[in-house]
Amino acid sequence: QVQLVESGGGLGQPGGSLTLSCAASGITFPIYTMDWYRQVLGKQRELVARITSDHSTFYSPSVKGRFTMSRENAKSTVYLQMNSLKPEDTAVYFCYAEYGGLEYWGRGTLVTVSS
Repeated sequence: QVQLVESGGGLGQPGGSLTLSCAASGITFPIYTMDWYRQVLGKQRELVARITSDHSTFYSPSVKGRFTMSRENAKSTVYLQMNSLKPEDTAVYFCYAEYGGLEYWGRGTLVTVSS
């Protein structure tokens, strides 16, 4: 059974930092491209960051320079380090795994940025 379990969400201060984690099980983790998406209620889910099997990264323009995605294959885990948080970063953040047409989603973790 495949599971992607996000953690690390919560309340962050504007200008502050949070780190999200996504622990995967049931997949051959190192070969998967891993993404972080986010969704605000009533809006479409949007891609935030991506890391490929060879550790290449991509970032949405809205987070580039503030967020950093990394992976630790030995722990089957990806991270999203979020710095310089803004209120508009408030959303549910989802972990996503893809390889060869196989795709899996986590259940999400809520990030709220507010003073």
